Amino acid sequence: MKLKNPNALIYIPDEVEIEKAMTRTTHMCIAAHHDDIEIMAYDGILRCYEDQEQWFFGVVVTDGSGSARTNQYAHYTHPMMMEVRKEEQIKAASIGHYGALAMLDYPSSEVKDPHNKFIVLELSSLIQKAHPKILYTHNFADKHDTHIGVSVKVIHAIRALKPEERPEKVYGCEVWRGLDWMLDDEKIVMDTSGHPKLAQELLEVFDSQIAGGKRYDHATIGRRLANATFFTSHNVDQSNQLMYAMDLTPLILDDNLDIIDYVTRYIDHFKKDVISKISKMI
Repeated sequence: MKLKNPNALIYIPDEVEIEKAMTRTTHMCIAAHHDDIEIMAYDGILRCYEDQEQWFFGVVVTDGSGSARTNQYAHYTHPMMMEVRKEEQIKAASIGHYGALAMLDYPSSEVKDPHNKFIVLELSSLIQKAHPKILYTHNFADKHDTHIGVSVKVIHAIRALKPEERPEKVYGCEVWRGLDWMLDDEKIVMDTSGHPKLAQELLEVFDSQIAGGKRYDHATIGRRLANATFFTSHNVDQSNQLMYAMDLTPLILDDNLDIIDYVTRYIDHFKKDVISKISKMI
C-alpha cells in the first residue's frame, strides 16, 4: 500500500503483513489531527479492544504542524512538532491495540481546499481496501474548518466507491462542538463506559498537547461524563460515559443528497423543539 506523501506511513502494532492488517478492519476512523481518533472514536477502539474478530483502523489526515504549543514545547519548530505528534499517535495505536494506523501527512491548507482531489482519492483507496462496517469521522456541525474539510472529503471518497464497497454506517462524532443539542431520537448514542483506564491512557499519550496548554484529557472524559448524566432528565443514569454522533449514513446511501441540506435538518428540528417548549409556557 503506497501512500502519496513521502513522510506518510502505515503502522501495524502487531506487525502482521499490511494487506492482512487492513483487510481485517471492521471499524475505521478518519480524523483530521493526531489525538482526534482517541477523542471521537473511542466507541470503535473499545469495541475492537482485545477482540480477535473486530479490528480498528485509524487514519490521521494532517501532518500535525499547526499544533498549539507552550511550556516545554514552545520552542518546537513545525518539523519537530510533526515528529512528536507522530510518535504520540503510534504509541496510542499500540496501547489501544489498533489493527492499523495510517498517517497521511497533508498540511491543513490542502485538507481545507475544496478542489484538492488527491486526498479524496487516497481516502477512497484506503476505505476500499479496509472495507469497514462502521466508519467514524467528524460531524458537520463541528466548528473546526479542518475537521469539516476532512468530513467532506470522506463523504466524497465513499461516494466514489461502488455501493458494495461502502461502509454500512458512517458516524460524525464530537470534538470541536458537542452534539447534546441534537434531539435525543436523532442522536447516535454510544456507551463508552468500558475500560476507563484505557480511555484515560489513550488521551494522556498526547503530552505535546496536554503539557503544551490543551487539557484534552480532562475535557474529553468530562464531556462523556456530562453526556451520561444529562442524557435524560427523569431517569437515573444507565451509563457512566456516553458519546454522541450524527448519523451520516444517508449521505452515502444517496449520492444526490446535499450535505448542507441534510445537516441543517438537524438544526431545524432543534429550533422547532426549542420554540415548541417555550410556546407551551407562554
